[in-house]
Amino acid sequence: MSRRAVALTGAGISVESGIPAFRGSQGLWDRYDPMEFAHIEAFLADPKKVWRMLVELNTLVEQAQPNPAHLALARLEKLGYLRAVITQNIDALHQLAGNKDVIEFHGNGQRLVCLSCGKQFAKGTISFDSLPPRCLCQGLLKPDVVFFGEPIPQEASRRAFQLSQECDLMLVIGTSAVVAPASHLPFMAKQNGAVLIEINLERTHLSETISDFVLEASASQALTVILEYFGS
Repeated sequence: MSRRAVALTGAGISVESGIPAFRGSQGLWDRYDPMEFAHIEAFLADPKKVWRMLVELNTLVEQAQPNPAHLALARLEKLGYLRAVITQNIDALHQLAGNKDVIEFHGNGQRLVCLSCGKQFAKGTISFDSLPPRCLCQGLLKPDVVFFGEPIPQEASRRAFQLSQECDLMLVIGTSAVVAPASHLPFMAKQNGAVLIEINLERTHLSETISDFVLEASASQALTVILEYFGS
């Protein structure tokens, strides 16, 4: 296996941990219109409504533990086969599994940020008895994650694009790869000569265009086999 491999992960890798995917069968966006609940303008217009959905999702995330797919990626990194994980997820399960180099492309749901003064808070220090939660300065608190209509954090964007340009193998795991700019990363890797291995229960547009290998399996099934091959 390459020594310059990176993984790009999406919501599909965390489904086996009990966190619903956003798209596909029984996805979160089948229940909640993303433009109504996940756009920054919707949040600012009615933060209480959006926070009710976020509290429901937080309950699932708080109960979630890394599954065999997360653990396999952490082990591959420790063995020196995987350089880093670029994740679109905000659940911090990669870090909990043991990955050391995780680029959080869409932020981290374990933090909140005040939209008035910019102060950050650990989610566990904030009460959600009254919604929306507010800062000590009475500013509105927002999860430190990227909503639709917001830019990707600058450092996460820089590192993700750099790693995509430099890698010679990219594992694309559990993502539909339709939301820009994350959707550009596999194409960037491919344009720079990387081999793409796609792991997903459902075929995507990548499967029909640039993926070199498509493993139609759960992330845990596929990554467990890959880990066994390279040494557990």
